[in-house]
Amino acid sequence: MDQVLYDYELNATTWVYLASLLTVAVFFKFNRVFSVRNLDLIGLIAYAPGLLLIQRSEPELQQYGYLWLFTVGALFLVRILIDPLMVRRPLLEPNLLPGGMAFLGIALFVFLMVNVLIYPPNQRDLAAARQVERTLSTHVDAPDDPSNEAADAAARSKPGYFLMMWLPSVSTAAIMDANAQTPDEVSGQAKQVAAARATAILSHLAIVVGLVLIGVRHFDNVRLGISAATLYLLLPYTAQMTGHVDHAVPAALLVWAVLAYHDPLIAGILIGLASGVIYYPLFLLPLWCGFYWQKGLFRFLGGVVLAWAVLIGVSAFLLDDTTAFLESLKSMFGWTNLVASTTETGFWAFSSQTAPYRIPVMVTFLAMSAGFAIWPAQKNLGTLISCSAAVMLATQFWHLDRGGAYMAWYLPLMLLTIFRPNLEDRVAVSALNEGWFSKRRWQLRTRAA
Repeated sequence: MDQVLYDYELNATTWVYLASLLTVAVFFKFNRVFSVRNLDLIGLIAYAPGLLLIQRSEPELQQYGYLWLFTVGALFLVRILIDPLMVRRPLLEPNLLPGGMAFLGIALFVFLMVNVLIYPPNQRDLAAARQVERTLSTHVDAPDDPSNEAADAAARSKPGYFLMMWLPSVSTAAIMDANAQTPDEVSGQAKQVAAARATAILSHLAIVVGLVLIGVRHFDNVRLGISAATLYLLLPYTAQMTGHVDHAVPAALLVWAVLAYHDPLIAGILIGLASGVIYYPLFLLPLWCGFYWQKGLFRFLGGVVLAWAVLIGVSAFLLDDTTAFLESLKSMFGWTNLVASTTETGFWAFSSQTAPYRIPVMVTFLAMSAGFAIWPAQKNLGTLISCSAAVMLATQFWHLDRGGAYMAWYLPLMLLTIFRPNLEDRVAVSALNEGWFSKRRWQLRTRAA
């Protein structure tokens, strides 16, 4: 950033202090100190120490950081699970007028995106990107390339669509990544870095715009949408992980799926793309199928299958080697994450003795995900948002690589849960658009009559 603003220097710790104080000043309700909103804000700020610790190079400090993230995430999981029971939801608007909120949000967005454009990617993600580039060009690995080992480790620990690893992550501050590459090292993969930067910027723009539109269209309050978007940009996590496309792309798809919930086909396509990109939104299907059970179920499932078909078709077109194609399918549907037992970083990486405990965590998660098909019995838009946030938050407890650090997968949905009004009237039967077949059948019946 000092290349844009003269003598500008702001490290991660200072940003945490400033962002936390600004969050309290703008969103804390001083006239209702013991409100749920204030507890939510304190919880969001409490993520910051864990995020700072996982950026350190000392393994012991990283372990404490992931443990901290797991603890705060577990508390928020309980908070989100009880959210459907909170019927009384008083309107607690921020302390800043909409114009000031919009100005703050735009300024934050510009600062964060400039960081994405300036700083280089890290060595680990460039290794994975080289591996995908090699697979697309020759379909064979070069055994004498020392980056293969790091690339293979990244591929094993990151389930999802193989092309996502073609886009390297971009460190948004040199202090946050000691393994950041120099400009000369990045020049060989300039097109991948440029694509990654464009994807990250467009994804965050989609998240921000989606949050604002949800406030306008579904909350009937533009101020709530602007508040959720501004708070998302203000949190220390967003500043640290702005350039990570595997964080931002799924988040954008999930936010727009909520925005398009009244059209089951579009929502299904977006959920299908999200589950194909990072695999974990696959566990949202029981919840969303339960929401559309009385109306729109087949349109929703059709959209999911259509998205999967497109992703698989692209893989088949780009990977004419059968082995590589089958490996991409296994990664897309999460098989690599289920069978892998080791990882480079994360909560499960520090001791082999903790690996067996991941199995009951996975079983509990599967039970929770399946249970959302029948609970809550009467699902509305509010429960759809909160339970979707709960599922994506719970994935962090058994995700192998840097589990707990992929907050973007659930953070925008969690902010919508925090700011949302009472949405009990937004149910599938009354809120969904009519499908093409339903309209056509009604037209035929009208003509016959």
